[in-house]
Amino acid sequence: MLRSRRSEWLAAFALMAPFVFIYGLLFVYPTIKMIELSFRAAPLIGYGRWIGLDNYRRLWSDRLFALSFWDTLYFVVLSVIPSVVLALVVALGVNRLKGWMQSLMLAAFFLPYILPVSVVFRLWQWMFDKDFGVAQLLIAPLNDGQHLSIFRTIPLFLPAVALVTVWWLLGFNVLLFIAGLRNIPVEIYEAASLDGAGRWAQFRRITWPLIWPVTVLVFTIQLILQLKIFDQVYLFSQGGRVDATIVMVEYIYKQAFQLNKGGLAAAASVVLFVLIVALSVLQYQLLRARGAR
Repeated sequence: MLRSRRSEWLAAFALMAPFVFIYGLLFVYPTIKMIELSFRAAPLIGYGRWIGLDNYRRLWSDRLFALSFWDTLYFVVLSVIPSVVLALVVALGVNRLKGWMQSLMLAAFFLPYILPVSVVFRLWQWMFDKDFGVAQLLIAPLNDGQHLSIFRTIPLFLPAVALVTVWWLLGFNVLLFIAGLRNIPVEIYEAASLDGAGRWAQFRRITWPLIWPVTVLVFTIQLILQLKIFDQVYLFSQGGRVDATIVMVEYIYKQAFQLNKGGLAAAASVVLFVLIVALSVLQYQLLRARGAR
């Protein structure tokens, strides 16, 4: 018995060792070094001198960091909730289709997700172009007949980028919801129909409770992704605004790679890391608790 158990432990360790080594090398070690760097007045490459919590005090009093913090949360509100709700609605519609039509619609919604961010940027930049963008046909009647540069108008910048992001990631969320809907036994709906339950009653009493774990998963994934938003905001802001609608990862990039303030960038990264962990765990537990009731 002891020899058998020892061999099982050795086999398990042998199978886990490569993953643990790579995980420690590529995630744990850099995270520890980032936390250490956040306590130093250091450039991007180099150790600098130990200054304790001064970098965090500077972040507390930095107007640009505060702006990036609130802009990030604003973007999360603009993108996460609409993407989850819209994906559920689309998934419910696609799930009612059959055969090749369902496959075609799934492919149509998933196609944008496989596009690289540079292609998404060029596509929507062309669509919103002030002079010849096709979206101006809808924008002009709402702006007294005048064309409007969406990505150069500060109040509209983050909502426009959120719209692009929702369109880009919708297919992935729809796919997750479709997987959840297909796991619901058809017999439950048939029994509900025999009892006289309509579509709304079936959704409220059957679909929504059973799809809730998938909803929590999709919401958590989108929350983490949008708290780390950078690519779309950075690309769409080129040649326009200067720090007017900056997000946290963009702030970190600016401090590290443009101003060569590695210690301050590391401190901002630690704050973002803690924010992502705290909000993700909090919302996951709240949603799980709601679903358990």
